[in-house]
Amino acid sequence: MPAPPPPRSQPKRRRPLALPAVCPCEGIAPEPLLASLVSLTADVASRRAGEASAFPVLRRGTHQAVRLAGLLLAFLEEIQDAAATLSHSAVVGLTELHVAMQKMRFLLTDCARRGGRLWVLVNAELIASELRLCLGSVAAAMDVLPTSIVGASVESGELGRLVSDQAWRAVVRPDAGDKLAVRSIRSIMDTFKMGVAPEADDVMRVLRRIRVESWFQCSEEIAFLDGELSARFDAGDENSSAVVLLNNLMAFLVYCRVVLFDHIDSKQSDATAARPATCPEWIRPEALQCPITLELMTDPVTVSTGQTYDRASITRWMKAGCRTCPVTGEKLRTADLVPNAALCGIIERMLLSNGVSLPETGSRHHHGDADGSAATFSPSATGAARLAISYIVAQFSTGSTEERRKATSEARKLSKHSVFYRALFVEANAVPWLLCLLSCMDASVQDNAVASLLNLSKHPGGRTALVEAGGIGLVVDIVNVGSKAETQQNAVAILFYLSSNAEYAEEIGRFPEAIPTLVRLIKEGAHRGRKNAMVSLYGLLQSPSNHAKAVAAGAVVVLAGLLSSDRDGDLACDTVSLLARIAEQPAGAQAVLARAGLVARLVEFLAASASRSGKDHCVGLLVMLCRHGGEKVVALLGRMPGLMGSLHSLVADGSPATCKKARSLISMIHRHYELTRPSSSPVPLPVPTPNAGDRFVRLVL
Repeated sequence: MPAPPPPRSQPKRRRPLALPAVCPCEGIAPEPLLASLVSLTADVASRRAGEASAFPVLRRGTHQAVRLAGLLLAFLEEIQDAAATLSHSAVVGLTELHVAMQKMRFLLTDCARRGGRLWVLVNAELIASELRLCLGSVAAAMDVLPTSIVGASVESGELGRLVSDQAWRAVVRPDAGDKLAVRSIRSIMDTFKMGVAPEADDVMRVLRRIRVESWFQCSEEIAFLDGELSARFDAGDENSSAVVLLNNLMAFLVYCRVVLFDHIDSKQSDATAARPATCPEWIRPEALQCPITLELMTDPVTVSTGQTYDRASITRWMKAGCRTCPVTGEKLRTADLVPNAALCGIIERMLLSNGVSLPETGSRHHHGDADGSAATFSPSATGAARLAISYIVAQFSTGSTEERRKATSEARKLSKHSVFYRALFVEANAVPWLLCLLSCMDASVQDNAVASLLNLSKHPGGRTALVEAGGIGLVVDIVNVGSKAETQQNAVAILFYLSSNAEYAEEIGRFPEAIPTLVRLIKEGAHRGRKNAMVSLYGLLQSPSNHAKAVAAGAVVVLAGLLSSDRDGDLACDTVSLLARIAEQPAGAQAVLARAGLVARLVEFLAASASRSGKDHCVGLLVMLCRHGGEKVVALLGRMPGLMGSLHSLVADGSPATCKKARSLISMIHRHYELTRPSSSPVPLPVPTPNAGDRFVRLVL
């Protein structure tokens, strides 16, 4: 029998070391209160059999808490039969117990949490204090329970007194091993500050304390700290001491992962994580893919038409001016995006069952990217990061194939994380070595090297280093002969970032195969490859010398075919914008005009498109065709059915830039018919049009 669907809503994720206990409602009946307390206490006591041995911090204190929960559970089971006769004072005491046990469960969950062990270690004093408060609350609640309840039987009386006595006498403080590990971390960070690598034994002593024994476990710790940083950035707390501490711990773990673990875990590597995850039987796998990108959704949201998309892709769609549902074509009544918690839960469980962590949603900005500064990176964190990156670059040059595979994987991860790490890679002269690895026969090394170069090309220094090292030709070669489709797509994206500089755009155009390769990808590539190729070619066309090369490579023919086959897709807007860029030069405009039926298709697009940016590029393209094509083109447009209505709509509702272009095109058409009107005609000749609703109004610019 298939499993039932998950609930439609899920509670917001709790922040670690936060204890949002819920007090039972006033006037609650004793029976459900006691039943809930028994269930809660049983959950805490059950950790004795499994999780208690996995507590890396406060081992003695957590053991005392779990043991106390077992005693309390035995007491509650003894008095459960008398629930119907409980007095008001007994309910008050049980309510306090309920709140205390909620907090204790949260604390024990955090102490045993995989991924957050280093954070728990450095907060051991805080956790010990909170745990003492929980135990004190349990003792106080037991003391206020009526004697008639505690002493209902000999067993309950003995258990009640034992629980109270143990709770009051419990001594919870960080163990000697915890304190030593924290001191070791401080000493290691001081060593990093001086730019000196610490002793491996000292570092491994800390990792053994928190039971981090593999590359994958180290990555879990880094991901947890990264999530904590994101939460603080969201809260506007990016300059607090906690952020500096988190960055220090992340840099420490990055150094450990890079230097101390010589291979990526075979069972939990990126290759394993990338394999298709199994989907529950009661849902179609394609339902978990975003209809726009066809990739697995990580933050599913639902729009007003009831369709679900990934938040990032539908946000880009709406920012481009599109106000329709990409699937149904219906107009969106509102721009509100409602999180689809049920689908998010399905995806999360599916990924976790395959050993993959679901990325944190809501805000996945990378720290340091917002302002480009490294203010929150202390000298210790900077020193640790420099040592790790120096080790990676050394592996590029001297490592074996396996070592290079791991080194390029680390470079890919770190350079994607933030502008801070990108700057350090550029400073370490990593770009020339990555370019050398593009010729590596190992597909994984080549793929990681290209992805790393893509991340570094987002940094101005990275772009400069790539061009100065003669990397443009190598990148163009990878577009053609890359070992994977993703590798080729990433190489195209590198060209896009390089084309942001006019000099680099002209330099790329000097390679004979560069522009024809992009045109071929636009024609034959997958969805992502086509989009990357189109935006890259758009950037290259800022150099006037590349226009003729694009036309000669058949760009107009390919774009015309794409516009006809993708009438309602998101590629249509990119196609029109690229045609508009090509038509800026006379040769490009003539190529557009020479393509049979293309002008009529552009007029249809202008009338049907819901994208504001698409309409803007389309009307701009028509203006350029008129300017470079002369009166014949103006006369042709004047005879196009529906054009004038679309232009008048843009004058009324378009953006200021679009309105100006529409008015200019209307003026061109009117001026043409005024100049061609016979002088003896007493009234202006009507413009031929099959639509009676089209009107021509003389506008003054």
